[in-house]
Parts: sequence; C-alpha cells; structure tokens
Amino acid sequence: MEATGFSDFFEKTTAMRPRPWQLALAGEGTCQNRLIRIPTGFGKTLGVLGAWLYHRVHRKDAAWPRRLVWCLPMRVLVEQTEWEIRQALETTKLLWDGVEEHRGKVGVHTLMGGVDSGEWHLYPEACSVLIGTQDMLLSRTLNRGYAAARAKWPLEFGLLNQDSLWVMDEVQLMDVGLATSAQLQAFRQEDGAKELRPCRTWWMSATLQESWLESVDTQGLLQGLAPAQGLEDQDRSTELWKVKKACRVEKVPDEKIADLVVKHHSEGSLTLVVVNTVKMALEVHKGLNTKGRKYDLRLVHSRFRPFERGSWRQDFLSRTAAIPPGGRVIVATQVIEAGVDISAKTLVTDLAPWSSLVQRFGRCARYEGESGQAIVMDRGLEEDEKKARPYDPASLKEAKKALGDLKSAAPAALREFEQELGPERRSALYPYTPKHLLLRREWDELFDTTPDLSGADIDVSRFIRSGDEMDLLVFWREIPDDGPSAEWKPGRQELCPVSFLEARDWLCGKKSGASGPERIKRDLSKNRPVAWVWDWLDGAWKADTQRRDLLPGRIVLVAADFGGYSPQFGWSPAEKKAPPIPGSVAAPAQEFADDAQSHEDLSEAEWKTIATHGQEVAALAVKIADELSLPRDLCAALDVAGLWHDVGKAHPCFQGSMRLDPGRPQRGDLAKAPKAAWGRNHLYRSVPDGDHRPGFRHELAGALALFSMLEQGAPNHPALSPRLLELVGSRAQTPDPTRPLEAWEKRVAEIADVRLFNLIAYLVAAHHGKVRLRPHASPQDQDYRAKDARGMPVRGVREGDTLPPIVGTRAVTGPQALTLEPALLGLSDRTGPSWTERTLSLLDHHGPGALALLEAVIRAADVRASRDGKPDPLLGGEARP
Repeated sequence: MEATGFSDFFEKTTAMRPRPWQLALAGEGTCQNRLIRIPTGFGKTLGVLGAWLYHRVHRKDAAWPRRLVWCLPMRVLVEQTEWEIRQALETTKLLWDGVEEHRGKVGVHTLMGGVDSGEWHLYPEACSVLIGTQDMLLSRTLNRGYAAARAKWPLEFGLLNQDSLWVMDEVQLMDVGLATSAQLQAFRQEDGAKELRPCRTWWMSATLQESWLESVDTQGLLQGLAPAQGLEDQDRSTELWKVKKACRVEKVPDEKIADLVVKHHSEGSLTLVVVNTVKMALEVHKGLNTKGRKYDLRLVHSRFRPFERGSWRQDFLSRTAAIPPGGRVIVATQVIEAGVDISAKTLVTDLAPWSSLVQRFGRCARYEGESGQAIVMDRGLEEDEKKARPYDPASLKEAKKALGDLKSAAPAALREFEQELGPERRSALYPYTPKHLLLRREWDELFDTTPDLSGADIDVSRFIRSGDEMDLLVFWREIPDDGPSAEWKPGRQELCPVSFLEARDWLCGKKSGASGPERIKRDLSKNRPVAWVWDWLDGAWKADTQRRDLLPGRIVLVAADFGGYSPQFGWSPAEKKAPPIPGSVAAPAQEFADDAQSHEDLSEAEWKTIATHGQEVAALAVKIADELSLPRDLCAALDVAGLWHDVGKAHPCFQGSMRLDPGRPQRGDLAKAPKAAWGRNHLYRSVPDGDHRPGFRHELAGALALFSMLEQGAPNHPALSPRLLELVGSRAQTPDPTRPLEAWEKRVAEIADVRLFNLIAYLVAAHHGKVRLRPHASPQDQDYRAKDARGMPVRGVREGDTLPPIVGTRAVTGPQALTLEPALLGLSDRTGPSWTERTLSLLDHHGPGALALLEAVIRAADVRASRDGKPDPLLGGEARP
C-alpha cells in the first residue's frame, strides 16, 4: 500500500494527518487477527476505522470483511463511538441514509436492543459498521441475542460470525467476555477451510497482554497473530507523549470525598471523579450537590436510558463541550474509562486494577500542551472483599503497590514503568483468570435455537459477564386497564439496563436464603402485576411472570406508576413513578413476525402468488450470493430454496387464514395478502372443515413437500437413500414413480448431491428462524384434539396433509401428500435418514457460521422481496414467460 494513498484518504475522512502508528496499521494490506496497544488520546477509533474503510470501501479489497463490528464494554461508550464514526462517514459522503441504494455506502447501526436498531441484517452483501456492547454483540455470536427477537438470533449469528472484522475495544473492562471473544475466534479459525467469508478480530487496549487470550483452544490463534501494533517512535516525540501529569495517593474516608473534590477543583476547569460502583457515585454526587455551588455538576453511570444519555456528548461529554466559568465536576463510574473524549485538569479516582487506572489516567491532561493531576483515593478498598467489589482485593493491592513507584501518569512515565516490570510482577499487575471458558462443544450446541416446552433456553450470560454486572433491560409504559398491548415493542431510547439480581429483588421482593417471593409483585388497587416479560409461544406480554423469568438479556415491561427511574439519577428503585418516554417507536413487520411463534406480519402485503414470490426471492438470493462471491453450488442451492421457500403456504390452514377480504383471488396458492384479509380468529383455520392448527409453520410443510415430491416422482433419488434401505432390508425394492415432475420439482431432482438437497430442505425450513435443527411438537400441538387417527401434529402439520399444485404460467409443483417421517428419529423406510441426522451433517460440513450465513441470505432475500410492492403478473397484467 502506498503511504500517500492512505494519508490523503485519512485526511479527507478526518481532516487530520494520520499519526505514524495509524499509517503503519493501514500499511498492512492483509486483514489478520492482531493486538493493538495504543495509549488513550492517540486516535484509536479513527485509526482503526480509517484502516478498514481504506481497504474494504475505498480500495474495494474483497479479502477484507464487509462488516466492522465495534464491541465496547460499556453502554455509555456506544453513543460516543457511533457519533465519531458517523461524522467521519458523513465527511466522505459514504454514510448510508437507510433509504437510498446501499451499494457503495456504509451503514452505521447500534445494537443496544429495541426495535429501532436498524436493518443491517437485511443487507448481507453491503458494508456496515455495527456498534454495541459486549452484552448485545457477544450474545448474538452465541445465538442467543439479548433484547433481540428470538427468530432473528440465527440471522444475526450468521452475519456476525462471517464477513466481520471484530474490534474488541478496551478489553481490560470486558471480564469473561474477553476470553469468549478469543475462544470464538479460535473456533472460527478452526473452521477456516469451511469459511465462506473471512471473520477476524482485533483486540485493543493500552494495557493489553497477549497472555489474556491464552487457553488450550487458542494456541493456534496466538501463533498466527499479526505483529502487535503499538506506537511508532515518531509518535513518542510529540508533546502529548510528554504531557505533565502528576500522580499521588491520598487517604480519604467515604464521607470526605466531596470535600476532597472541592478542595482540588479549579474554576473554569474540568474535574473528573471516578468511583467503582453506582451506589458510591450517587452518594458522591449528593455530597457535591450543595446549595450555592458554582460548578456545573454531572452524573454518569450505566443505569441511564439512552433517552437521557443522548444529550451528554453535546452538553458535557466531549472535547467541544463548553465549560462554564465555575468549572464542571463529572461524577462517574468506570464507564468513563474508554471511548470518551474529555480531558480533566484534575482526576480523582478510586483505587482500581492497574489496567483500569491507566485508562482513567488517560482522561486527565489528554491533549497536547495541557497539564493536570491524578489523585488516587485510598479508602481501604483492598482490605475487604465486599468493599473491593466489583474487583478482587488482590488486584487492588498490586495496583496500590505500583502507585508507590509512580510519580507521573504521563504516557512516557507509564511506558518507562512498564518496561521495568519483570515477568512475575507483570503477571501480578495484569491478572486475568476468567470464571468460565466457552468450549467448542458448547458453541456447536448453541447453534440449535429450539426452546424447551416452556419456551426456556440455554443461559449464555456466564460467557458474557460475571456476577452483578449481568443485566436485563427495563422499559416503562402507562398501562391501560386491559393490560399491555401485544403490539408494544420498546424503542432503543426506552431501555434501561438493570442488574438482573437487583431487578429480581425490586420486582419480586427480597429472598431470605432459599425462601422468598417467586412471583412478580401485584398492584392490588388495579388487580394486575407491576411488570411483564414477553411470551414467545403466546405472542403476548406474560402476566404471570416469575423470578426465574428475569434473566440477563431479557426485556421487562414495568408499569410507570410502580416507579424505579429518575431522569436525573437513572435507575432508582426508591422512585415512586417513572416517566415513560414520549411517543413510541413503530415496530417493523419483521419484528412482530420474529418475536412470536404464530405471527404472519411478513405475509401482509398486496396479493401475491407463491409462484411469483418464489421466483422473486430466488432471484434476489442469487444476486446476494453473487455479491458475496459464494461457490456456484451454494448459489444453485439458494436459487432452488428461494423458489420452494413458501410452497408450504399452499396448506389449507394457511390459505384459510386469508379469508376476510372479499377481493381475494380465487386460487389456493397465495403467499401474500393485505392486512384486511387476516383475522386473529381465523389464523391457521382451514376452509371448509374449520380444522384449527395453532402454531402452524408453513416452512416445515414446505420442507416436507420436498421429501414427498421425491417419494412420488423420483423414488430412486440418492437423498432418499434407496440403496441403503434395500441393503438393511427396509425395502425389497425401490417403488416406481407415481407421477411426473413439474418444473420446480425437476430442479430438485436434478441435484444428485445429497448434501445440497439437505441444504435446500434446511433453508426452506429455516427461512423464518423458527424451524431449524429439531422440528418437534410444540405445546399447541400437544393440545390439538384430533378428529381422526392421523396422530398429533408437528408444528401444525399432520401425517397425510396435502398441498395442492403451485401454478405459475403453468404448474411448477404437483400435489403433495405430506409425511412426518423425516421428523422422526432413526432411518425411515420411506424418506431415509432423519431430519436431525441430515441437519447435524450439514452443521459438521459447513460449520456453524457458514451454515447460518446461508440462512441469512435466504431470509434477507425473503424480507426484501416481500417489501418490493411489485404487482403479480399472474393476478392480472402481463404474465411472465
């Protein structure tokens, strides 16, 4: 790469000349896993963004991933990073506006929960920057996306584990999430031969130690790391490197912290106070909020809604924010350690692990030509395990010992201190022993998103954070007399993170030992609960919520009159009323469809036939696959899967759902219908017999139709294992075909590769994220009362159900008599290996990331084609040839 090329690009993007280390990083033309050790204040965000933009977007180097995934440890940092990235993209006119053509533009999306996180997942072929916390991002790479609609989990899982460059920013704050990120990259590297698109990780921190990534599984990853990127010699000749920043320790009791701050604060300057817990931050803020104070006082911690945080950057949390004559005092928790571009003249901080102290020092005298002082409070935190939380006393003792050898907190002084550390001292000063380590077997098992019969799932929170730092998300609404509407979905601005353990005590009451309240409190005056969680099976807010339902990552709706939030102080259980955010966010149809087992919001559109919609989805899926440069055989599989994906909608129970519009076309193979045609009471109820199949999934019917079609029209097809069945004696001989094959059916029969047939069947079944590895019966199936001897349904499909032909300008599929044989365990004498055996074979062959990426392509094509609004030529106008 020519240095002048990147320099010019960087200057146009940022209005600054690149620093030497930024030039060196961008000079690496190959995207590899790497460590980046850059002190605060030296432009990490723009340096990394610039390198990716230059190679992936400007040079169009296809070897670089399309998605830049920026993973931050704290929520407060997300908005700051998003703003900085948006500014750079707007300057170069590369920012996608969410409306116009995406090609050549870069979308910027924040993943913080809520229905307004953007539709990045619908454009697998486009470049985008995704910004979020480790909670939101790592949970999605584990296929259990926090605050995400359940059916969307596999879609996001595929896109984040393929074609993504992960930036793990300020890893010293990530706890067990750091180990999980290293394990995931090791597993992806292990699947390198199966990789469809590259996925790499850059770990960043001023105090990053390679030993933090070490485990039995990461040896190959560490051996293949690119050389660590640090400051270049020229970077160390600047004034910023040598800035004057005195550092000392002062003993102070808790009740005198406010006095200490006032003593050292200077008018017209910024003083930053950093303490280790939200509780202490509130107490210090209260002590400083005195009558007649001249300074502007601000509070920053992680328990605020984005609605209140939205103005922080402009008001006080940026370099450009004006400081009043009396100065400003910001009281914060460790959320301030990273991603915030402020420079305090005076830093007053709690004792913290050494890596955190270094980050806090970086918020003081941050710019060239400044000077400042860093005061570390000695409150005896290291002497008691309870007082030390959320840290351990041993790490605090080592940090306190190191402070005794430090007279300056300037970058040059810190580097000199680091260079003198021996191996033993370095290990003690930078300890890292994660409490949990994700295993390969566990990651593979998480590919299956099938809930148990109660709707519960595997809890992945232990791989994301430890202890009290595991959060759920709360939003408040005024609740009408008839309870919360099933149409309510929270917007990103409404969601407030709360420790799930504290939320349990707040909403249920405290437990004493093993005994205590297990259900959500009730408002007796209104005869209703005070909080609800979403029920995936029923598609409604669950009134009978219990303590065990309040898990990390869950979204909880709380009645505004129950309280629990203050715009000034954040989450506060003592508050008697919580003000809801004005207005509400309209949820897109996909959100409703993905967040309940039996919602058909994506099928609400102008009338369209299955044949036309199938052709549109197939064409778009192939177009996306071509953009991604996927292998030709996989493009062919996506093409056929696109054609077949909605064949199951020809089932009488699905067609009976669209009966209310008198203008309905007189045919039984419709895929889409206007909103007026749908009725809740008619959903999945057939005409004319009225057979009701709650929980019916047309995707399963369509996948089973593939087997029935082969059984009737191509019984010798290898996918049915005819030779194996004859060998084991399940069949005397293979039967003859009973009907000729139609156009789409011939496309399937011509695919002799069993694995590609299995992939097509899987993509048809999985294209809504609701039927994937295990198509077992649901609770609604178990409640079904049969009127004949055909047995219990599986996802609303019964043995012997029939599908009529699908007709385009001519028939494209024939009539299908469905069998549930593939859904059973073991070898079927009719359809061969079981569904589970086929899908596990696919998982082994493709690997979790690649298989989910293929799911993402077909799902994106389906949603985008469903929105196109084109008239169906089969329902009037010129027919397709």
